[in-house]
Amino acid sequence: MPDESKEGQLKIELMQLVSLARTVEMTPDQLREQRRSFVYGNTHIENDRITREMVAEVDSALERKEGR
Repeated sequence: MPDESKEGQLKIELMQLVSLARTVEMTPDQLREQRRSFVYGNTHIENDRITREMVAEVDSALERKEGR
């Protein structure tokens, strides 16, 4: 299979996956874990002393404060 054909097939497959991903509805627990992972990933880049546990503690405190 020529490289151009492979690239075209990969683009089609990627677009199908993106389309499928748009239909996924996450549970509140999945959203919480995704939010925590995002926050950890972005803050840990700037400060390697940030831990996943710290992020979880702050997130839990904010959820309690907001009544979730």
